Amino acid sequence: MSLADELLADLEEDHGDDELQDNKDALATIKEEEKMETEDAAATNGPASGSVHSLLKLANSQRLAEMMESVERFFATERKAEEMVGPVEADPEYRLIVQVNQMAAEFDTEIGIIHKYCKDLYGRRFPELDSLVVGPLDYMMTARELANDLERVKNNDQLQQILTQATIMVVSVTASTTQGEPLPEADLARLMEACDLALELNRQKLRIYEYIESRMTFIAPNLSSVVGAATAAKLMGAAGGLTALSKMPACNIMLVGAEKRTLSGFSQANVLPHTGFIYYSPIVQDLPPDLRRKTARVVSAKVALAARVDSFHECPSGHVGRGLRDEIERKLDKMQEPPPVKAVKPLPAPIDMPGKRRGGKRVRKMKERYAVTEMRKQANRMTFGEIEDDAYQQDLGYTRGNIGKGGTGRIRAAQIDEKTKVRISKTLQKSLQRQQNYGGTTTVKKQVAGTASSVAFTPLQGLEIVNPQAAEKKVSEDNARYFSSVAAFAKVERS
Repeated sequence: MSLADELLADLEEDHGDDELQDNKDALATIKEEEKMETEDAAATNGPASGSVHSLLKLANSQRLAEMMESVERFFATERKAEEMVGPVEADPEYRLIVQVNQMAAEFDTEIGIIHKYCKDLYGRRFPELDSLVVGPLDYMMTARELANDLERVKNNDQLQQILTQATIMVVSVTASTTQGEPLPEADLARLMEACDLALELNRQKLRIYEYIESRMTFIAPNLSSVVGAATAAKLMGAAGGLTALSKMPACNIMLVGAEKRTLSGFSQANVLPHTGFIYYSPIVQDLPPDLRRKTARVVSAKVALAARVDSFHECPSGHVGRGLRDEIERKLDKMQEPPPVKAVKPLPAPIDMPGKRRGGKRVRKMKERYAVTEMRKQANRMTFGEIEDDAYQQDLGYTRGNIGKGGTGRIRAAQIDEKTKVRISKTLQKSLQRQQNYGGTTTVKKQVAGTASSVAFTPLQGLEIVNPQAAEKKVSEDNARYFSSVAAFAKVERS
């Protein structure tokens, strides 16, 4: 609430209707006067109130004019490294290089101020352009090209040299729906003047960089051979001169030019710490990302050596720097080459003794003895698609398999295989032979005539029980007695 509104509220509480109306009219007049004063102040102090030159210190200054004149004068002459005598800091051209190198940062500051001035001025015509075109120079060149006519975005050859096709399409769509108002002719003239001034400052900055790079081969030939003229100029400017750079260790040279960024709570995952001018030099950026940090350390070590050589003017021709550059390239080739193919190495002979094997003649005979016989194999076989007959007729499923199905259909006698024949001991063999010779057998086991009987009719006794095999037994005993292969002579006559 303003002062006039507060006074009006107090008067409404303390005075009557007539006085209240008079006071309201007076206070309305005061309020209108305050509003006009505020608008006049805003018009006086606003971005469009005056020229952009009132906000700048470097542009159109006497110091910049003298600096650019000296740069053009030295640029027109050619010097050789052999002409430099004494310390490099005593040379007038070296002092000029240091000064213009420090002035390059002031150029960026001046361009940033002009960019802010143009955004405040052109924001009334196209407020969305600030978020679509982020670069300061790109923004000012786009605003200078469009001016009040936003319909010229499409098919604009000048704009295609500034922005990409995707950005031009987005700007064209946004320009058709913007709520901005056209700028007056005076504000449009100030906008054009500010854009032209920013472009001129950028041209002068590029000219200074070109001069510094051309003189790097004269001031620091070996350092320029290692990292290039542009990076060498940045290192010397940030370090405070070639002598100061030569006194720095390699670990500190790698950090020259590093910026500490504060993202105000945003993620810092993509921010690379400890990365300076050397990390962003072409020799490092041309490598894969996983090799850049290691390469930056190698280059920093060689930069320290090259800076010390240049500070004492030991090698004006720059062959030491070229040798250091060749050494760096050899190391980079070594780091990027594929790993060697792993050779096929045969396994060594085992040193342990072979284990005992379960084999031999005894085991083979045992396996043959318990092997499946031919008759069992035939019993286990079945013919596919043939109905088998139950041998017991009781649905037990017992069949003889393929036994007797081959040939005439008769069951053949099992063939005795000597390998699977049951072995018996010699003692058992003698016992069985003794039983066969001296009884213990039946008519089933021995072939005896069916008419033979143990009852006989004799004229003396009538019925007698006799042994029908007695005669055969007597013949066998006689044969065993007289014709045995082991029997001795019955009678031996001695003379």
